[in-house]
Amino acid sequence: MSRFVFATGRYASGDWDSAPLVPANLIDSVARYTSIDVAPAGAVVALDTPALFDYPLVYLTGHLPFRLTERERANVRRYLDRGGMLFIDDHNHDVGGIFHRTATEEIGRTAGPLVDLPNDHELYSCFFRFPDGPPATSHELNGWGDNLVHDHLQAVVRERRILVLYSSKDYSSEWGYHAESKRLQSVDNTRFGVNVVVYALTR
Repeated sequence: MSRFVFATGRYASGDWDSAPLVPANLIDSVARYTSIDVAPAGAVVALDTPALFDYPLVYLTGHLPFRLTERERANVRRYLDRGGMLFIDDHNHDVGGIFHRTATEEIGRTAGPLVDLPNDHELYSCFFRFPDGPPATSHELNGWGDNLVHDHLQAVVRERRILVLYSSKDYSSEWGYHAESKRLQSVDNTRFGVNVVVYALTR
């Protein structure tokens, strides 16, 4: 396997770069916990370019409307068909928010319908074990956003493979701190991000 590069997707609408600390933090976690050969710096990839196909996993987030251009949509569709995976996280943690509404519409238009991912899916045990499904974020537990703890992530699944993983939990805020701050936590809350990477590289 070639060296894994954590990629953030750049799209024409919205604020694709709203969580700039997440990539370095997850790169640190992958290097810390796994034997994956991971590049020390992430990459930004435009969704409408051939370079998209260089990355097995692409992370997307934002607060503002998420709309793909026709060129972006066509390229992303080909990327998913050829084995790529998107992880899209709503930085608003609000199912009534504009990012959620537009992103879920766009996912359906591009890749197919989202369904609730069962909490016993292999995603939750492919490296660290999360027996209750997706870990809650502090934003959910503190009643921010839509005042809900989202029990499930959603996904577009084809032939048992996740093409698009969608989160309303705002992991982008939860993981948006400098990696050196992990030592201040009793439990590293980025561990689920490691599972997402491991799943994308092995399924």
